[in-house]
Amino acid sequence: MPTSTLRSQLDKDGFVVIRSILSPEQLTQLRDAAERTTALATAGKWPHVRTVGKQFPPWTWEPGVGIWGVQHLLNPSLPCAATFTASYFSDEILDVAKELLGPCSDDELVMELYNLLIRPSDGKDYELRWHRDDIPATASAEEEVARLAKPAWHAQWNLALCDNDESLIVVPGSHARARTAPERAAGPFEPAMPGQLVVQLNAGDVVFYNNNILHRGRYDGARDRLSLHGSVGHVAGGRLRARNVLQHAVGSWVDGCDFSGLPEKQRIRAEGMRARLVKLGRESGDVGYSLDG
Repeated sequence: MPTSTLRSQLDKDGFVVIRSILSPEQLTQLRDAAERTTALATAGKWPHVRTVGKQFPPWTWEPGVGIWGVQHLLNPSLPCAATFTASYFSDEILDVAKELLGPCSDDELVMELYNLLIRPSDGKDYELRWHRDDIPATASAEEEVARLAKPAWHAQWNLALCDNDESLIVVPGSHARARTAPERAAGPFEPAMPGQLVVQLNAGDVVFYNNNILHRGRYDGARDRLSLHGSVGHVAGGRLRARNVLQHAVGSWVDGCDFSGLPEKQRIRAEGMRARLVKLGRESGDVGYSLDG
């Protein structure tokens, strides 16, 4: 798909799918790193995880509790951090992000989040409720419209490393309007929301989406899932983006990230993006959490 069409499709539908964004070699490297990271987390040797039964941060892992995600892939303490760092700051991802954010330049990008979404480790199906990432379900129509009228200032994506990834369910166009009466009346796990679409990805496919589109996740306990879940911000987002990012406690380790293994262009870009994230953290203070549950 020509990049000139990406922004218009995102504005229209609230999401855009790009097929086969990775080379076979990149896919193999990332899948191997994701499998090793998942094994580490499920063995209780990496505490930064998303626990079954809790949709939003903060998460606290305990022995015997299943997990559906692994946090902080860029944390230098993670054994595979170098592989994930190369992926996050790659041209394949950030060239798309820059197109969706403006277009804009490297100097306007802000480092945000990189996590891994997995098959629930307890082997049971798990579902997330319908939500927008930064607008609570209790918001009135007027409050929704006011928030949605502001620029998104982010690019968020799910990059599938396994075939038959059908976990993300969206309502196309809902990022640009308040919820309808049927959407407001629907149950939190409504299986057939009017107009919903199941995003279908195979290994190497990526979906970029506005995080305030009405969406939910559905995790099949019997189907492999390894999906890199990332976001990058625009410097103009300021405090509007601060809570989305800083609620995930990245500030405790971001200064230690090692970008020395990146090619010079990506290294310079990564250092600038980190500096803008650190500045955002210093200026924002305690941001709390976007959603409960």
